Amino acid sequence: MLLASLFFYAWGEPTYVVLMLVSIFANWLSAMLIEASGTKTRRVLLVVCVALNLFALGYFKYQAFLLTNINSLLGLSIPVRELSLPIGISFYTLQALSYVVDVYRREVPAQRNILYLGMYICMFPQLVAGPIVRYQTIQEQIVDRQETLNDFASGMRLFIVGLAKKALLANIVGSLATSMITKGGSAIGTAGSWAGLMAYSFQILFDFSGYSDMAIGLGKMLGFSFLRNFNYPYISNSVSGFWRRWHISLSSFFRDYIYIPLGGNRVPIGRWIFNTATVWFLTGFWHGAAWNYILWGLYYLALLLLERFFLNKVLDRLPGFVRHIYVVIAFMFGWLLFWCEDLSVMGGYLAAMFGRYGFLGSSTLWELTIWEYWPVFIACALASTPIVPWAKDALIRWATENNELGKPLYDEKRLSTDGMCDYDQILGQIEDAPASKKLMVNVVLTACDLILVAFLVMSICSVISGTFNPFIYFRF
Repeated sequence: MLLASLFFYAWGEPTYVVLMLVSIFANWLSAMLIEASGTKTRRVLLVVCVALNLFALGYFKYQAFLLTNINSLLGLSIPVRELSLPIGISFYTLQALSYVVDVYRREVPAQRNILYLGMYICMFPQLVAGPIVRYQTIQEQIVDRQETLNDFASGMRLFIVGLAKKALLANIVGSLATSMITKGGSAIGTAGSWAGLMAYSFQILFDFSGYSDMAIGLGKMLGFSFLRNFNYPYISNSVSGFWRRWHISLSSFFRDYIYIPLGGNRVPIGRWIFNTATVWFLTGFWHGAAWNYILWGLYYLALLLLERFFLNKVLDRLPGFVRHIYVVIAFMFGWLLFWCEDLSVMGGYLAAMFGRYGFLGSSTLWELTIWEYWPVFIACALASTPIVPWAKDALIRWATENNELGKPLYDEKRLSTDGMCDYDQILGQIEDAPASKKLMVNVVLTACDLILVAFLVMSICSVISGTFNPFIYFRF
C-alpha cells in the first residue's frame, strides 16, 4: 500500500515525492525520540517537529502570500518565489502532526515500523482530498485488519455514491457557477447571481463530500474504517450545528489540537473569544493563502459569537423552517467569500445579487441558461437531505413492524461508516421479520445495487466525455 500510494502521488506530482518521504522519515524519527525522552527533552523535540512541519507547509503554501503583503505594506522588494503547491500537503501535514502530538501526549505508542507510518501518512484513498484520518483511529487496523466481501461491497457502494456526487452533481452545477462568476455581476443580474451562488453552494458540498465518500469507500474496500467527514450539513438549524456536520475531520483537528490546548471554553469569556478567534483565523488561513479565506474564517467567527451571545435566544423561539432559512442564507454568503478570491469581483457580484444591474443584467434569460439546471437543482436539494437514511429506517420499520416512537433506527449522530451502504447490517436488523417482508427487502436492495451500477456507468461516461472536471483541492 505504501508503494501504491507513492506511485499514485508520483503519477500526478512526481517532483514532490521526495518531500513526502522526508516528511515521513522526520515524523517517524521525531515520534520515536519523543517517546524515549524525558519531559523537558520531549517538549523541545515536539516543538522542533511541529516547527519543521509548519515550515514546510508555510514555505510552499504561504511564502508568496506573506512576502507579497510585506512588500506591499512596507515598500520592500523581497524576492517572491512562485512555487507550485505540493498536492495534499495540508492534509498529510495535519495527519503527521496529529500522530506526533498523540505520541507526545502518550495517547498512542510510537510506530516503530517506518513502512507502516509511511503508509498511514500517504495512504492514497485520502491523500489528496481528505478526510484527515487520525492515527489513533486506525492504529490497530494498520497492523491487523480483515478484508471481507461485505466490507468490499459496502465500500464499493459508498465509492460509487461519492463518484456520482462529484461527476453527476458537482461538475454539472459547477459549470453554471463558473459561467456566472466569469461573466460578472453586470452581465448576469439578480437572477444569474443568485443561481450561480446556489450552484456553487451545491458544487462545494458535493465535491468535498463526494471525494470524502470515495476515500472512505476505498478505505472500506481495503479493510479500513474511516470516520464520516460530512453529515448532511445543509439541514442544520444553526451555524454552530452546520460546523458540527461540515468537514468533521478538520473541525475536530482544530478543536483537539488548538482550541482545547488553548483552554477551550473553560476560561474567562475574554480568553474564550481569543481561543475561538484563533481557531477561525487558522481555519480560514488553512484553506488558502488569500485574504478572502481569512475573511471567510472571520465571518464565521462573527456568526458564532452572535449566536453565542444573542442569536440563539432569538432562534430558539422561531419555527424550525425559519431557523433553517437563516442557516442557508448564512452559509451561502459564506461561500461567496470563499469563492471570490478577488474582492473587487465579490463586490460586483454582491451588487448584482441585490438588484443593481436589474433582474437579468445585460443578458437574456436564454443566454443565462439557468433555466436548464432546475432538474439538477432539485436532485441536489434532495441529495442534501438524509433521504436515503430515512428511507432505510422506514424500510426496516416496515419489515420489523417496529412503529414505536423515540430513537430512530438510523442514528444520525453516529459518525462511523458502519451502516452506510452496508446491506448485511440491514438484513441483520430484519432477521426476525416475516419471510415475505425479507424477500421484499432483498428486492429493494437489489434494485438499489442496479441503480448504483447505472450511476457508475453514467459517472464514467461523464468523466470521459466531459470537459469540465475541476479539482478544487489544488490549494490544499
